Amino acid sequence: MDDFDAYVAAAWQRLLRSAWVLTQDWDSAQDLLQTALIKVAPKWGAVAGGAPDAYVRKVLVNTYLSWWRRRWRAEVPTAQVPDRAVERRDEVEVRAALAAALAALPRQQRAVLMLRYHADLTEAATAQALGITVGTVKSHTARALATLRTRRDLQGLLIEEGTR
Repeated sequence: MDDFDAYVAAAWQRLLRSAWVLTQDWDSAQDLLQTALIKVAPKWGAVAGGAPDAYVRKVLVNTYLSWWRRRWRAEVPTAQVPDRAVERRDEVEVRAALAAALAALPRQQRAVLMLRYHADLTEAATAQALGITVGTVKSHTARALATLRTRRDLQGLLIEEGTR
């Protein structure tokens, strides 16, 4: 179990960011990650020898998708957001616009984008993690990116291919 504790300590921040990409809420992301890690802990002996990040991300995505199917709503958001220190207004506006755009995507498309671009998985690895075909990963990615490109609040924020 010391191995598992060390892994969680080292991987917590990157896994939490992945969970946030899915949930768009830090509290829900922490709940999601903790639930996923509870599911992984009993199987750690078999998981630790392979690719633990990939396995945990797969459990994370599957847990996220199953929560939605079950309409899990253990916590109710408050009307007021707690005060937080802000470094730059532009950065906050960009994050807010991107968060709103991601939240508007269907859950499966958001899961595909998180695995492809945030977790930097290949199309094949994403398909395997979600239990879908590579073609479905490609179509979800294409549809999600097309939707994001048409959003007016993101115009000028996205770097189009070929302008890098």
